[in-house]
Formats: sequence, C-alpha cells, structure tokens
Amino acid sequence: MKNKLFARIGMGVVASQLALIILSWLLSAMRQEGVRSLLSSEGIRWFIGGFNHIVATPLLVCLLLLLVAVGAIEKSGVPVLFAKNHPLTYRDRIALRVSFAFIIIYVVIICLLTLTPHAILLSATGQLFPSAFSRSFVPLLAFGICLFSVSFGVMSGRLKALADVFESLTFGLSKGAPLIVLYILIVQLLASVGFVFMS
Repeated sequence: MKNKLFARIGMGVVASQLALIILSWLLSAMRQEGVRSLLSSEGIRWFIGGFNHIVATPLLVCLLLLLVAVGAIEKSGVPVLFAKNHPLTYRDRIALRVSFAFIIIYVVIICLLTLTPHAILLSATGQLFPSAFSRSFVPLLAFGICLFSVSFGVMSGRLKALADVFESLTFGLSKGAPLIVLYILIVQLLASVGFVFMS
C-alpha cells in the first residue's frame, strides 16, 4: 500500500518536472522576462552538471541517518518494550538496563562536550546555537538511538552475530528506499523551479 502511494507521488513529481521543462521552453520562446529554459544549453548544463550538488544536501544525510536509526530500532526488538501483550523476559530486563547505562554514559559525554565552559562543541563565542553541536544534532541523536537499539538487541539475544548487527543498521535503508528516491525527485524539481523562475 505504501509503495503504491510512493509510486504515485513519484510519478506526480516526474510529471511536474516534465511539465516544467516544457513550460520553461515555451515561456522562454515567448521572450518572457526572468524565465530561463531547461532545454537551453545553459539549462542542460545546469541540470546535468549540478545534479550532484543539488541532491547532496545536509537534509539527505539526516534522512539516511534517521532511516538507519529507525531500522536499528525495529530489527533489534525495541518495539517489544512497548507491546502491551508481551511481558518482558528476564533477559529483556537485563538488556534494557545495560542499554540505559550506555545511553546515560553517552549523554554524559555529550554534556561534557557541550555544557562545560569552553566546551569543544560550542561555537567560538560560547553559544550552543549555532555551534558544532547544533549542526550535528541529528547525527548525535541517530547515533544515540543506534547505540541503545544495538546494545539492547545484542544483550537480549536478538542480534546474535556481527552480521545481525550490520543487518539491523542497513534494514532501515532498504525499507526507506522509496523515501530516498522521492527526496531526489522533489529536491531536483524544487531546484529546477528556482533555476527557471529566479534568474
């Protein structure tokens, strides 16, 4: 069901991109002020030559890291903790305590790097926002989620080998692949609109 929805959205974005290409060509041929054609030599160079730069944004990195974190949660068995009709076993309770211990240590390390005077992750003026911490908030969050999930999965016996741990970290990427494709299509469409109408 979700894949059908993603496919429809994707086809809508592709159709919008094609319509924009034709519209930009028509408006440019009519000598409209401030409109550039995507079918001109400049437009084709921009579209092909700038593709990597347009797609490679911090938003893509955040999307990939969050998909890794969500996959780690799902594959390591963390949702069991929130299931009403699934009582925790003794091993699950031990795994939960160990995972919380890891998270506490992780949070303490982050606090030492951000809240102490002249902390490493603060800006040059000593501010938290903007700073290295604020720019890396999503990666830090994703790493914390992965740390909790993987430690819970290993201690509870759901992730038995290194291959299982690696699979848990790639699981979200495979499930979220439609989102990555949609991101690429939408970002390119928005950039194309900017190129055509914002000269």
